[in-house]
Amino acid sequence: MKSLNIYIVEDEPLIVSTIETALLKQGYKVIGDAQDVVTAIKDIKTLQPDLILIDIQLEGDQDGIDLALELDRDQLPYLFLTSQTDPDTITRVKKTHPLGYIVKPFTEAGLSSNIELAWHDYKSNNAEYIILKSEGRFHKINQNSIFYLKAFDNYCYVFTASKNYLVPHTLKHMAEQLNKDMFIKTHRSYWVNINHIESIGVNELVLKTEPIPISASRKSLVLSKLKSR
Repeated sequence: MKSLNIYIVEDEPLIVSTIETALLKQGYKVIGDAQDVVTAIKDIKTLQPDLILIDIQLEGDQDGIDLALELDRDQLPYLFLTSQTDPDTITRVKKTHPLGYIVKPFTEAGLSSNIELAWHDYKSNNAEYIILKSEGRFHKINQNSIFYLKAFDNYCYVFTASKNYLVPHTLKHMAEQLNKDMFIKTHRSYWVNINHIESIGVNELVLKTEPIPISASRKSLVLSKLKSR
């Protein structure tokens, strides 16, 4: 499984340390943690984690359910970490949309398997889409609406019919998420949606939006892909 950048919201430092150790052993990356909702919201907008683990009981006036409601508005994926099963908590939790629940106390194996299964289901349910992190938000984009992707140092531009996004990932990382029946690499800095190709010239192809460079080594592959459709 590809490594995930995970953020932890938990007000007990010992539990945070235990979770982080367990996640690192399984190849995940913990990019930050917070003990309260205000700090968590600020960090999440800046760090843009792939997945957030949230304890329901937190320091301050707001708890993990309050944070979850905020994340739901931005369609950010999260799992609850909790030992609370009282009726009032269950009633409030029903208003949220977590990927799942990890009940305390948990084992390292249980923590890892819950995360892996939840993330697999999340990706499977969004197979026609690509999830972009841009400007502190997650965006669920239909892949066919994407014209092309362009490398920009360690970032990547994603050009769609309605909006362009600057994503804090490399082109290689983003290409791993693409439907390879729909997209093809035309140049070391470009991946193109073949459904939007209108013509191919000597050293460029034309999309409905603009010309895109095509390297000599990739041209025959692109032509073959087009002819096979």
